[in-house]
Amino acid sequence: GSEVIVWGGYNGVRYLNDGGRYNPTANSWTTVTTSGAPAARSQHTAVWTGSEMIVWGGAGGSALNNGGRYSPTANSWTAVTTTGTPAARYDHTAVWTGSEMIVWGGDNFGSRLNNGGRYNPTANSWTAVSTSGAPAARASHTAVWTGSEMIVWGGYNVSTSLNDGGRYNPTANSWAAVTTSGAPAARRQHTAVWTGSEMIVWGGDNGSSYFNDTFSYNPVRTLYLYQRP
Repeated sequence: GSEVIVWGGYNGVRYLNDGGRYNPTANSWTTVTTSGAPAARSQHTAVWTGSEMIVWGGAGGSALNNGGRYSPTANSWTAVTTTGTPAARYDHTAVWTGSEMIVWGGDNFGSRLNNGGRYNPTANSWTAVSTSGAPAARASHTAVWTGSEMIVWGGYNVSTSLNDGGRYNPTANSWAAVTTSGAPAARRQHTAVWTGSEMIVWGGDNGSSYFNDTFSYNPVRTLYLYQRP
């Protein structure tokens, strides 16, 4: 609501577990403490809960399935429990529902995943995400939170870019397929945002070509609309 928090990554020589908070009003930086911080990593995810940043997963020489919760008010870290945690991964997605972080998909050095977990920071506990009806395993996909569902789309498996996805309902712990009728060309490393009524997908690549086209997906009407680049 007032700052952007940057954390972790890789600088070409080593993995990092430090970061900073940037205040655009003051045009100034504040250091994020490394005391109690998760191990150094890149290709992790981070979500904002309203009071904490939750960092999870990534790669730091090996795939990871741990993380931490950072409070900017206290400038302190709290460990995320590893009891019941999903398998280690990177290039996955994470969304914040208002009460839980949902982690799904990703890569573990060539093994693509189509499973995940829901983390409740209040209880410091994990609940498995159902794999029944889940989309095929993938990494470098996108995920958005609609207010009631997580929509997963695109990405790639071991050798192929994808243009399908799924809608996950955490209340029912169930999946529904995202239509492929009128879907954008298969792609990975694209972007997706939720507008309040639609998911907008833009850009990405398929391993040989880059895209600058835009599509919007309406989960109520279950259709895509093409928008010229």
